[in-house]
Amino acid sequence: MWIVRLALRRPYTIAVCALLIIFGGLFSIKGMLIDIFPAIDIPVVGIIWNYPGLSAQDIERRVTTYSERGLTTTVNGISKMESTSIPGTAVMKIYFQPGTEIGTAIAQIGSSVQSILRIMPTGMQPPAIIQFNASSVPVAQITVSSETIPEEKLFDYGVNFIRLKLFTIPGLQSPAPYGGKSRQINVEVKPSVLSSKGLAPYDVLTALQASNIILPAGTARIGNYEYNISLNSSPEMVEELGRIPIRSAGGQIVMISDVAKVSDSFADQTNIVRVNGHRATYLNILKKADASTLSVVAATRAILPSIQDAAPPGMKLKIDFDQSVFVTSAIKNVLVEAAVSSVLVSLMILLFLGSWKNVIVVCTSIPLAILSAIIGLKLTGNSINIMTLGGLSLAIGMLVDDATVAVENIHRNRGLGLPLTRAILVGAQQIALPAIMATLSICIVFFPVVLITGPAKYLFTPMALSVVLSMLASYVLSRTLVPLLTRMLLANEEHTDDNEAFPRFARMFKRLENFYGGVLEMFLAHRAFVLWSALGAFLITLCTLFVIGSDFFPNSDTGLMKLHVRAPGGTRIEETEKLVAHIEESIRSIIPENEIETVNSVIGVPTFYNLAFVPTDNVNAGDAEIFIALNEKHHSTDVYKSKIRDYLAANFPGTVNNFQPADIISQVLNFGLSAPIDVQIESRDLQKSYALGQKLMVKMRAVPGLLDVAMKQIFDYPSLKLNVDRIKASQMGVSQRDVANSMLIALSGSSSVSPSWYLNPSNNVIYPISVKVPITQLSSISDLMGIAVTPGTGTAPQSAGAVSTGAGGGMTPPTPMQTPSSQTQRMGNLVSLQSQSEMSSVSHTNVQRVIDITANVEGRDLGSSTKALQKEIDSLGDLGPGMRITVQGQGQVMDDSFRSLGLGLLVSIALVYLLMVVLFQSWLDPFIVMAAVPGALAGILWTLFITGTTINVYSFMGSIMAVGIAASNSILLVSYANEIRVEKGLNALEAALEAGKTRLRPILMTAIAMILGMLPAALALGEGGEQNAPLGRAVIGGLLAATFVTLLVVPLIYSLLRTKMPSQHELDEKLKREEEEVTHMIEAEIHSHSHNAPEGSPV
Repeated sequence: MWIVRLALRRPYTIAVCALLIIFGGLFSIKGMLIDIFPAIDIPVVGIIWNYPGLSAQDIERRVTTYSERGLTTTVNGISKMESTSIPGTAVMKIYFQPGTEIGTAIAQIGSSVQSILRIMPTGMQPPAIIQFNASSVPVAQITVSSETIPEEKLFDYGVNFIRLKLFTIPGLQSPAPYGGKSRQINVEVKPSVLSSKGLAPYDVLTALQASNIILPAGTARIGNYEYNISLNSSPEMVEELGRIPIRSAGGQIVMISDVAKVSDSFADQTNIVRVNGHRATYLNILKKADASTLSVVAATRAILPSIQDAAPPGMKLKIDFDQSVFVTSAIKNVLVEAAVSSVLVSLMILLFLGSWKNVIVVCTSIPLAILSAIIGLKLTGNSINIMTLGGLSLAIGMLVDDATVAVENIHRNRGLGLPLTRAILVGAQQIALPAIMATLSICIVFFPVVLITGPAKYLFTPMALSVVLSMLASYVLSRTLVPLLTRMLLANEEHTDDNEAFPRFARMFKRLENFYGGVLEMFLAHRAFVLWSALGAFLITLCTLFVIGSDFFPNSDTGLMKLHVRAPGGTRIEETEKLVAHIEESIRSIIPENEIETVNSVIGVPTFYNLAFVPTDNVNAGDAEIFIALNEKHHSTDVYKSKIRDYLAANFPGTVNNFQPADIISQVLNFGLSAPIDVQIESRDLQKSYALGQKLMVKMRAVPGLLDVAMKQIFDYPSLKLNVDRIKASQMGVSQRDVANSMLIALSGSSSVSPSWYLNPSNNVIYPISVKVPITQLSSISDLMGIAVTPGTGTAPQSAGAVSTGAGGGMTPPTPMQTPSSQTQRMGNLVSLQSQSEMSSVSHTNVQRVIDITANVEGRDLGSSTKALQKEIDSLGDLGPGMRITVQGQGQVMDDSFRSLGLGLLVSIALVYLLMVVLFQSWLDPFIVMAAVPGALAGILWTLFITGTTINVYSFMGSIMAVGIAASNSILLVSYANEIRVEKGLNALEAALEAGKTRLRPILMTAIAMILGMLPAALALGEGGEQNAPLGRAVIGGLLAATFVTLLVVPLIYSLLRTKMPSQHELDEKLKREEEEVTHMIEAEIHSHSHNAPEGSPV
């Protein structure tokens, strides 16, 4: 009570503290990031190797596996490794243990890849190493389109100019554009002309490498001046490349232009983007983990007009798939819910206490407690998001509780005739113990969040922290500001027991008190029947656990869809585009045009380093992703998904179609996976894994609720294997390397392993030069067999100035004008052809080969679906040695999170019980208090069952809150019963009856305040409201039942078990008697000594 006295004596100090909270809170809000989710700070590093032309299986065996094994030896703190090998590219993700220093990890990875580079295939370049994070997801895209400008110029402008305007935006990442054609200087050789002159594509490359070099010449001092010396080593005009000599044949010099067409053109297109039916390009806008979606998108929108003004005429820029719209709506919805809750709670207080001044006293503490919590969140590095705002809105009802109980108790003491100041001090003394116990109980019940691991930890720790901070602030305010405001506002107000503002409500409540007293007396008279009935009802309630489903996170309709389409293996990108165009038309026939905002498609494989930023299942030219954004007003997205799914299955039987996460919430929760369920089959023998996977897919399609079942990897990609007759080739002076070099240059171009560059003087951008056979000249097997092979080429040529390092180096290429010792040979003279199928995607988890079977969940809860799936997996029986099946994705995260929360809830209940033992000084009283907890759980289960709400992390958090409030209300009743037993000498039955009647008002006010505070969230009326609905419903259901149990069952249990006086009173009385006995003994001894001592001696 000292803090209450201090507040009353130092009003200016309290006023200054309140002002500091207001200013500190407002400045904290201004400086905090605003986003949909907290940052998921799990350290991940991406490694991307690129080697065009190498098959997926060779990438896996010769690049990925070596890299993974090297990392396991030299890099510390790895918790998991995942990799995907596709033709020409390896994408690796390295997950580290929490707390790992990411800078050190990247340095170790860089050292490791440099050490293994010497055993990589010839010409392999170092990989890109990129820090990755689950929170780094696309939040918008800049679409670049034009009706007059060709694709290659759109792509070139996007990668070299638009990106340069964006990189200064704080927290923004933007990789290369999607779609379009990459600008390139093509040297397209003419096979027939080359053959007639006895040349091969390799000879053209040799001449180009020798005559297009970048080396300094130095300076010369002539006379009184020093001159910079420069050479025409690198042509300044594209046309000059054609005038480079290759060699002398028959006294004539053969130029590159004689055997090839040199043009400023583009590389073979491997990625096409369609925007509303027309080709275009777009740049993904990604936010970094520590950045705000709203600020990144807002800054992008602000700079876009200046980029548009500087763009070439006819180029159009716009922002699509803006995730900030949903983020803003979701946060706005939470704020509106909080505001509505505050108004409803204020009206409730006015109704019960009948005074606007009391409402002001109570409601002043709400914003101050919230601002105090925001200051704490700012100091702990948290952001404003739906999790922290959800925690603050969850706490609103409880924030009122502390102040309401304090004001109501003052009101009651004034009714007993005490002066205002005395009523404040006595009232504070009376509720000091239950108030601190209630606050600490609610804080302790959020202990389970500490035990959560993985992504869920980063999502729900800020929510729990916001509740705890606001509750602690509320308790301090109820001890300081509330007593001070009460004395200031009510000093000149005459107290009356009647509710003058709402006399009819006062009369109704009086009748309710009398009715409650009669019911409680009846329950106390039939205690055995009531207890057995309550126990039976609770046991029946437990049966609902078998019918209530479970999900990790509530679904939310964001109006975004992402459809992955896979054409038959080997389909060319041009044919895939035609297929996608038909599917787009089908989608527009299903969804009304006025509900569609945009339809974008990405066909083929994006630029290799884009794969590190945005996960994709596009692994070859036959893959496509179709993004559909609906307008703000639209029908159910799930309904449209179902219609599209059925239509495609009936009309496009040759394709594999599945929906993937499109909105920011699903992408973050899936943590890079393409579906909420990912079944991994691990085995060294991929063919056995494939056979088992096909069998399992049949079983999965029969599981209710599982849709879009698909295998991520492709096993039937067509390939042609060329077997070189080594003996015959040797007789012709041709080596295996000569054949490989000629084939690589002809099919993939020279830029991958023998890079040569051209500097465009008009824009100062460097573009690659590629020597290759035109794709139109290689349209048949005979064209393939007609490729010329140059004997004696040795190793692949290097760019000028390159250093020979192991496998990547070799002989210096011959200079132009040299004549090879042997004549060129046709490929068909050296090789035999073999048709076969191979994988176009190979996946690893922790170095082991795996096959992924993904599935979506729709029409059924995630928990039931994964349980049914596990039964099907178990039915497969013994899988054999070295083979294992695991289920990844949201189901696994959900099980781990629920297991941790369940264990933590048991621990928190035990901690609350022990806390009450310390404060009550009794083992029995806490047990009586905890009798309200089963009632709260029963109410939660029935509410979830009736409303069709699943058990998810949100409803779990609401359940934790309901349990804490139930315990706090029960504490209020039991502590008062103990108090009046000591003061009035009542027996347990009489104390239980009077405590119930006296504490009816504050208990009802607390429960109603919390119910009204959660009502807007439970109704889920706004956009994104589906997220908080389970939380609100769990709290409301738990409180309704817990209030009933607290008012009717807890007094009954108290009257049965508390037959003796309260333990603390007994201990105090015993101590008092012992002190009196010791005092009497000392007095008797002193008295005896004074009688026996000689007169005049000191006693």
